[in-house]
Amino acid sequence: MVRNAQRFHGWIAGVGTSSGTRIVLGHWPRSPFGPFSDVMLERADGQRLLLAPAGRIADFVAAVYRFDRVLAAPVEVDAARRHWQVAAGPLRMRFTTGRRGGLGLLLRCVPAPLAARPAWVALTDIPARLMPGVRTRGSAGGGHREWYGVRDLRRITAVEASWEGRDLGPLAPVDPPVRFGFGSAPRTPALVRVVTTVAGPRAPSPPASGRRGL
Repeated sequence: MVRNAQRFHGWIAGVGTSSGTRIVLGHWPRSPFGPFSDVMLERADGQRLLLAPAGRIADFVAAVYRFDRVLAAPVEVDAARRHWQVAAGPLRMRFTTGRRGGLGLLLRCVPAPLAARPAWVALTDIPARLMPGVRTRGSAGGGHREWYGVRDLRRITAVEASWEGRDLGPLAPVDPPVRFGFGSAPRTPALVRVVTTVAGPRAPSPPASGRRGL
């Protein structure tokens, strides 16, 4: 049992573009904050931006992940089967997913309660590390810990994205890996269904018996 844990059920889409901009969309129909979406974006020059609804959501995401700039803006997502549309401040994005592959079919067999268990996530972290930058568990910002329980995966086959009206170019690998937290989205653009568990900072350990703290 993980103490001080909050659980988020939804989807994470990670894409790269030929301009060097990498985009990670989080779409959360079920969360402690109610339904919401957020976007993490890293430019070719390494600047990391968060686009999220103002208030508690932006504050929470900015406390768990690392950004150089936070933009408070509504993030609207229209998901119609294989075709997704995103409007978030100066960002506009549309992407299309392909058919579910063998790994996606296998992941769909994992029940949600099992996928959310830290012990299961720790087991899946072993094969996940074969993909550069990918982790399913780790330490996040502000002393938080996270577990990503993956339940489905589809490749993203096409993207159209613009920033302040400027085209970001066609689909490309998520390379180099993004640096918002302890892990990156897969190098191959993908839409992943996840159960994400975020635990608050650990309490400090008490001094050893017979010794005083400083």
